[in-house]
Amino acid sequence: MSDSLANSISMASDLSDSGSEHTLPEVLEAGDDDEEREYTGCFEGPEKTLEVCFKPGVGDARGCRALTREQLDQICKRARCTILSRMSNAHLDAYVLSESSLFVYRYKVVIKTCGTTTLLRCVAYLLQHAGAHGGLGLELEWVGYSRKNFTFPGDQLYPHASFEQELAYLRQHQHLSARLDGSGHVLGPVTGDHWFVYVADKYDRPNFTATDRICNIMMFDMHPESAACFVRDDIGPDGRHTTTARAAGHAMTVASGIADLVPGAAIDACAFEPCGYSMNAIQFESYYTIHVTPEAACSYASFETNNPYRSYRSIVNNVLGVFRPRRFVLTMMADEAGLKTMAENPFDQLSVPIPGFGAYARTSMCSTKVEGDCCLLLANYNLVVDRPVLSRRRSHTQV
Repeated sequence: MSDSLANSISMASDLSDSGSEHTLPEVLEAGDDDEEREYTGCFEGPEKTLEVCFKPGVGDARGCRALTREQLDQICKRARCTILSRMSNAHLDAYVLSESSLFVYRYKVVIKTCGTTTLLRCVAYLLQHAGAHGGLGLELEWVGYSRKNFTFPGDQLYPHASFEQELAYLRQHQHLSARLDGSGHVLGPVTGDHWFVYVADKYDRPNFTATDRICNIMMFDMHPESAACFVRDDIGPDGRHTTTARAAGHAMTVASGIADLVPGAAIDACAFEPCGYSMNAIQFESYYTIHVTPEAACSYASFETNNPYRSYRSIVNNVLGVFRPRRFVLTMMADEAGLKTMAENPFDQLSVPIPGFGAYARTSMCSTKVEGDCCLLLANYNLVVDRPVLSRRRSHTQV
């Protein structure tokens, strides 16, 4: 998923120019240059994720949704990605990016970026645009940053060479050090798949009613048949694609079985060249996002949602049935009260059977509570039983 591709795809829609017209000066930072990494056939699929929350009722009544398209473009530029398309409902704006996704709520922004993006570089820009200097007057309440350990750490750009460098960046940045003062945590085996999390909580009163939950499934080594769904095959006699990136993305959504995962949701999908896929779906206040890197050397797919399912059993099984990975990492970031509203805890499952394919065994599980009531959970699973593959539709579990 490259910037060149992003520039070649027209935007699905644009934001209005409502909101602040303030222009903020660009602050140069150490390591801030136009360095590019040559593509070697291996792409870093696992995403970096940033969530920034602001206090409700403070500042512009439109909240973060008052950010202009120009401001969002500047924020994305700092992270080295671009906006490809947008869709909206009454609760949020969802953007497909050249590297993953952006979701803008009234008082919350969620950005996921993959590859060699520099996600943390956009934090100061976002806070400036949303704050008093940017004209919106929003007040920061909470910041969370997380990522899995990299598959190709040597390809990363500053400040993402290591978790230590990321923490140092947030602590030492002239526009962030005094505003965040958060803490870093590691969940999972350091000799295997593990999860880095940074949280800065500025909530100044106990919150016993918040029930937010974000569940993420990171899948590796997809079944070849599943991965093949995300390779473009619409090449005409002249060597050019015969369909648009959006039309190809829609075809992949249907052929792979992804469309069945979120019935009733509005879906915006994009196919990349020569392979790869990104999808956002929105339904009321919930978002769903899927990103796929199908190359055999770095096969990866992710599914994330903030839908507060009472039980995650069906959605987890259905997602695994679409991609059929050899291993996956399940993570959740949740308010403590949010965990109590679940009918069952998905991390308690020692085995996850997928009809017609096999079963996954849990190899590790850990959890912790940080910064007040923020609960972090991680579990690793490996495929231990292979069976003849049946049709995905026959193995689909009703949500």
